[in-house]
Amino acid sequence: MLTTPYYQIDIPALKQNLATVKRLCDLSGAKALLALKCFATWGVFEEMKPYLHGTTSSSLNEVRLGKEEFGNTPGKETHAYSVAYSADEIDEVLSYADKIIFNSFNQLHAFKDKAHSKGVPVGLRINPKTSNSSFIIADPARPFSRLGEHDPDKIHQVIADITGVMIHNNCENDSFEAFSASLDDIESKFGELFHHLEWVSLGGGIHFIAPDYPLEELAKRLKDFSEKYGVQVYLEPGEACIHQAAKLVTTVLDTLHNGKPLAVVDASIEAHMLDLLIYRETAPLVQVNDHNCHITSQETDNSTIIYGKSCLAGDIFGEYELDKPLAIGDKVAFGNAAGYTMVKKNWFNGVAMPSIVICDEQGELKVQKTFGYADFKASLS
Repeated sequence: MLTTPYYQIDIPALKQNLATVKRLCDLSGAKALLALKCFATWGVFEEMKPYLHGTTSSSLNEVRLGKEEFGNTPGKETHAYSVAYSADEIDEVLSYADKIIFNSFNQLHAFKDKAHSKGVPVGLRINPKTSNSSFIIADPARPFSRLGEHDPDKIHQVIADITGVMIHNNCENDSFEAFSASLDDIESKFGELFHHLEWVSLGGGIHFIAPDYPLEELAKRLKDFSEKYGVQVYLEPGEACIHQAAKLVTTVLDTLHNGKPLAVVDASIEAHMLDLLIYRETAPLVQVNDHNCHITSQETDNSTIIYGKSCLAGDIFGEYELDKPLAIGDKVAFGNAAGYTMVKKNWFNGVAMPSIVICDEQGELKVQKTFGYADFKASLS
């Protein structure tokens, strides 16, 4: 019997997403790198490797993890990026990286010679100052953004120092038309530069795994772009790789009534699904008491608010219209618990850290990792 709470990664659902990623790459010639900032649960990397070309990172720790657990397979690439590297970490970063992307001219000038001396290809992040993002907090092209350089003339002055560029200006963008129009704009601003490069990364945030997404049109757009400029196109999918491939399974610890039914589960959005708090979203409720059910979010006198167990007053998974009231001991599972979830888990309130459980293609559950007091204590000092 598994003890809640736990994250359950569903391998069949994971592979379904990855098959779509691979098909896009096969059709377009693009290469796909897993964005570790979104998902870094390396216990399933062996399942992911056949579909992806490597990893991309946002820090020294991530690039090391990518090299050790993904890039240890021949032919897999490890890309390094950070908003800012410190002088005391750059040598170690370069020891793991197959390519390194600098965020600014200052960073490029400071570290390019070291990269060149070690034979590591160098890239620069560029910011087109336009984006497809519904959230200002996640918008790379927000006003006064620090994410990348934007002046084509100044970028041209350093073109001899770089072999490629990275452009990340999408966030949960499920519109091919919006993506294509954005790429048109990017080409109008930076197209002349691309002719001098070997590779262009178009980042992540493109929700091409949606059932009705015109994947073939996207593939053609990417292939045409690649052939026009003579560059290798990279994509950096995160959410696209793991969308709906995991759930957070919890148990109801208590029920109350204060104007409407309330329930408290043995997990916390502050600690275990932080993006819900950051973006003020409701967790998708996918399972209750071991029975699949259709649940719609409502706000009525009879709808149930499901709370986390931390002391934060706003630790709320969501408000739901249920077929019957929740009872103490019921199992409740929240969906889409992989992307930007496990990478952000924390020890707020010392709430028990969810185990990581893998569900294989035969439906067997394997406990990959458990956490206890020693982990909580070791996270502090």
